Amino acid sequence: MPWTAAHFPAAMQNLMPAVRLKAIAIANALLEKGMDEGRAIRIAIAQAKKWAIRSGYG
Repeated sequence: MPWTAAHFPAAMQNLMPAVRLKAIAIANALLEKGMDEGRAIRIAIAQAKKWAIRSGYG
């Protein structure tokens, strides 16, 4: 089941809302490509944090 703004992994709980939404989008895309859930979450959070810094959210 894809994650949403209302239903997301606990590891994303402390992210700012905009960063969390980006992480959710990245994680869902990785899951669609067949990546395992735990790895998708870790990569999505890391990439969303990088995105936040580049976009001025961090």
